[in-house]
Amino acid sequence: MTKKRIFSASILLMLLIAALVGSAAATDTTSPVKTTGVADTTIAPSNSSMAPSGTPPGAPPDNISGTPPGNPPGSTGDGMMGQPGGSTGTADYTLSGAFTVDNQTIAESNGTYTASTTNQSAIYVTNNGNLTLTNATILTSGNTSSSDASSFYGLNGAVLANNGSTVTITGGNITTTGSGANGAIPTGNGTTINLFGINITASGDGGHGVMATLGAALNLVDVNISTTGSHGAPLATDRGSGTVNVTRGTINSSGTDSPGIYSTGVINVTDATIISNGTEAGVIEGFNSINLKNTTLSGGVEKTGGIMVYQSASGDAATGTGNVTINGGTYTATAGPAFYVTNTDANINLTGVNVTAASGTLVKAAGGSQWGTNGTNGGIVNFTADGETLNGSLVADNISSIAATLTNGSTLNGAITNASLTLNSTSTWSVTGNSTLTALTDSSGISGNVITNIIGNGFTVTYDKNLTQNSTLDGKTYTLTNGGNLTPA
Repeated sequence: MTKKRIFSASILLMLLIAALVGSAAATDTTSPVKTTGVADTTIAPSNSSMAPSGTPPGAPPDNISGTPPGNPPGSTGDGMMGQPGGSTGTADYTLSGAFTVDNQTIAESNGTYTASTTNQSAIYVTNNGNLTLTNATILTSGNTSSSDASSFYGLNGAVLANNGSTVTITGGNITTTGSGANGAIPTGNGTTINLFGINITASGDGGHGVMATLGAALNLVDVNISTTGSHGAPLATDRGSGTVNVTRGTINSSGTDSPGIYSTGVINVTDATIISNGTEAGVIEGFNSINLKNTTLSGGVEKTGGIMVYQSASGDAATGTGNVTINGGTYTATAGPAFYVTNTDANINLTGVNVTAASGTLVKAAGGSQWGTNGTNGGIVNFTADGETLNGSLVADNISSIAATLTNGSTLNGAITNASLTLNSTSTWSVTGNSTLTALTDSSGISGNVITNIIGNGFTVTYDKNLTQNSTLDGKTYTLTNGGNLTPA
């Protein structure tokens, strides 16, 4: 009798435990559309005292929009073009995906992948995972709780890869509507996302089309991208650098402070069309680059122009010379200078590209109140034109410099203010206004007291006779072709 009662009590206890477990399972109604593998990656808070791996020198952004201190330029408002968000809290953030591939190799076709939860990716590939998708439909609508974490680590990105993983998607669509929702974002060295023949649309604020951070790589072929939210560049890199390679495709941005290209790394574009409406065509921060080949590029705002090269205090980009290289194609600066350089050095190299500066200013180097220390925050520009016909002025303020070199039959039609000029035997300068040269190197064009490859058009050009670079001019006045003269200041 005693054993029977003990046995019955044991059965009742087991039934009670089973009922409790079943009840807990029944209350879980938030299961993702698809899950594969397990990954729970916690990232440090965005305002942690410990900088993330790969962080360049400098402080992180100090406000919610990620704007460096001061009032940066832009089309409207005070936000910076495509900048990452600023610190937004002190809690840790967990990277997660509705469809997660953790140290696995998976291939799927014709799948639909969705996420609507705050901070959740539709697809998350981690720990050397390898995912191949064909004709995928990828949709996210959740918002981010940390714009820094979204820009640096991919929180809330539709397709997120890290820790040496590889994602390849051929065909289909990626659509994001939430804040901080980047279309595709690989983070970390050895991590790569390859996209072929897909369409990406990002409409939320801080939603970039694609972004690579912390040394990761993106390869795009025949990819079309459209962003409409503020601070959402279609092509971008962020903290710790990254590489983006683009071949063909049409790229559009229309949100406030959303340039077509925002580079804190290396962005290479070939045979593509990039149209930025109401903001810069491209921005380079720090020691980074934009390289275009046979590409159509358009955009610009009055203050910061079409392509801007600058150094902020955000810490998102290492300090150094920014590089712009354009080979072939067309570039239209719809407002402001075609190239604007401030608080940094820049190399600008043009070869056979059709450049239009609607404002009439080709290159401007100047300090300002937005970045750096007033009085020492000018721009230093090396500008080289190879086989170019250029219309527009070169302008440097008194804390900046421009060194322009024309080669291989290049022609500059414009005025020059506080810049040096080097002309080879096949190149010419047609002066369109009284000008001030710091230095002139023109060994082939000077014959006696006449300069044959500077078309003066009746204007006066002065030079600094005290500079060593001008010693061959011997402090003389020279007659220019078609009227005008070159004379010591």
